[in-house]
Amino acid sequence: MTTDFEKGLSRQSTDVHSMLSRHTEDYNLYVARSNPSTNLAYEEGHALKKRLDARHVTMIAIGGALGTGLLIGTGSALKTAGPGAILVAYSVIGFVVYMVMCGLGEVATFVPLANGFAGYCNRYVDPALGFACGYVYLFKYLILPANQLVAGSLTVQYWVSKERLNPGVWITIFLLIIVGVNVLGVRFFGEIEFWLSTLKVITCLGLILLLWVIALGGGPTHDRIGFRYWKNPGAFLHYADASKDLFIPGSKGRFVAFVSVLVTAVFAFLGTELCGITFAECARPRRAIPKAIKLTFYRIVVFYVLSIFFLGMCVSPKDPLLLSASGSDASASPFVIAIKNSEIHGLDHVINACILLFVLSAANSDMYICSRTIYGLAVSGYAPKFFSKTNRMGVPYYGVGLSFLFCLLAYMTVSSGAAEVFQYFVNVVSLTGLIAWACILVIHIKFMRACKKQGIDRKRDLAYRSPFQPFGSYFALVVCVIVIFVKNFTVFLGSTFTYKSFITGYIVLPVFVIMGLAYKLIKKTSIIRSSDVDLETFKDVIDAEEEKFAADAAEKEALREAQGNPHDKEWYYNKFIGWLF
Repeated sequence: MTTDFEKGLSRQSTDVHSMLSRHTEDYNLYVARSNPSTNLAYEEGHALKKRLDARHVTMIAIGGALGTGLLIGTGSALKTAGPGAILVAYSVIGFVVYMVMCGLGEVATFVPLANGFAGYCNRYVDPALGFACGYVYLFKYLILPANQLVAGSLTVQYWVSKERLNPGVWITIFLLIIVGVNVLGVRFFGEIEFWLSTLKVITCLGLILLLWVIALGGGPTHDRIGFRYWKNPGAFLHYADASKDLFIPGSKGRFVAFVSVLVTAVFAFLGTELCGITFAECARPRRAIPKAIKLTFYRIVVFYVLSIFFLGMCVSPKDPLLLSASGSDASASPFVIAIKNSEIHGLDHVINACILLFVLSAANSDMYICSRTIYGLAVSGYAPKFFSKTNRMGVPYYGVGLSFLFCLLAYMTVSSGAAEVFQYFVNVVSLTGLIAWACILVIHIKFMRACKKQGIDRKRDLAYRSPFQPFGSYFALVVCVIVIFVKNFTVFLGSTFTYKSFITGYIVLPVFVIMGLAYKLIKKTSIIRSSDVDLETFKDVIDAEEEKFAADAAEKEALREAQGNPHDKEWYYNKFIGWLF
């Protein structure tokens, strides 16, 4: 039997929903008349579904940054520069990533856009930058899923050699899995990524605790390692490249080694920004986005800085297993080397299974981001309109199809050196990520200037604002630009010039510049002045949606109280688990 109290709540919710519907329809009609292409994301058959909860967004945010770059890539950085150098390098890049995420969080919380980074560039900076940034980011996620499938096939070879079973079989299986997850709707994708990311977090926390125990002598060998390897061979190593018979001694060599591992650190953090693409499908952005962003700093400290710190204690940069490591399976992971040296048997297979899990999760989210990126470009008018078409579950199926076609590139590695191709993929992708970070920082700087010029108080009027501003974003932008230009400087060292590394390392930069300039000349666009930046469009729609979501949440809470059961499973999750995840 329905009580008067419940009827009142229901009427209130209906009134708010009716108001929101009327408001959105009237507003969309106004926008459609003034700029038809802007309203494409709201048309039937072209709209995304807002089905992601705060827990989905927060876990996608942390899960996107936990992958083979951390579990495997840290090995090459450690043997190149030493434990002290990689700790500093990962900390510096970690701060840059934090500033990128905070800037993105502030802009997206104000008005989340369905057309992604291209849309933010188009709105706050210059349509030409939106075109160039959007396509460079698309290039990244056209390449990455195939990259992850190759890495997955290499990981399985730790158990089943390619002589016994063709790697193409594993590529096919993994490809079918990620396509299946992506076509079943964003809610299903969110749930899958939530649990996969949860397992990632548990794995990383377990490895950190294990390394701590090993460093303190708690392993089977009872060898208390401490800071032994920081003293010998040293915390900061001289740069050496055996392939070029090159050795740079002294402080110059240490500096070169440190700069060279900044790129490895960048690759480890790549993907952190991908949660920004999910914001458009978030059910309550004003609440969920700040939640996802605020804990980024602590996650960087825990999962990266602490793991790098303990790893440098447990594995020597001159360890024979580390020096001979290659590929992307457990044998190349410095974490596994630490476990083997401490004589813990069987755990390397567990770590390899975790690496496979990380790779599958990354491939899954990469296909999602690829489909949403091309969708955003289509909505912005930068790509053919049919890429914005969605099915009844809000999935841009043409975008998923495009990603599937590029995933077929992974089969090229079946008949060639997969490990070598993997490294070239890494070389190309890291620069696209840096360019995307730089564009996000430029967007945030322009947004702050526009707020100041138009009389918006960031402290009073915004649901979330980035800390350490404006200096934080400027510092992070300077670091990004420096790393972009010095990314592959090591190819110029020594007597031989590695042209393949040079081309794959820098090819994206001229492509980005040429695309931006070409669009600017053809469309005759100009940088938007701070006084002319649009801070109004869609804001009242988001405000109305927030009011509806807040009313629904209040109704749910009131019903729980009225039923005498305020502490349900959702309450326990938010109270005891949600703060961590």
